[in-house]
Amino acid sequence: MQGRSTKRQKEMARQQKQRDKDAKKAERQREKDTRPPRQPGDEDPDIAGIVPGPQPPLEM
Repeated sequence: MQGRSTKRQKEMARQQKQRDKDAKKAERQREKDTRPPRQPGDEDPDIAGIVPGPQPPLEM
C-alpha cells in the first residue's frame, strides 16, 4: 500500500526535523553558557548599532 509508506516517510522526516531542532537548541545554549557575562553599562550585543526612530528609505 502506498499510503502506509508515505505516512512512515512523513513521520521519519518529522522526527529528523525535531532532532535537528533539538541539536540547534542545544548548540545555542552551549554558546550562551560560554559567553562571558556582560558588565553593567556594556552595550547589549543584540541591539548594538540599532538607531531608534524612522529608518532611512532603502536605496534601490
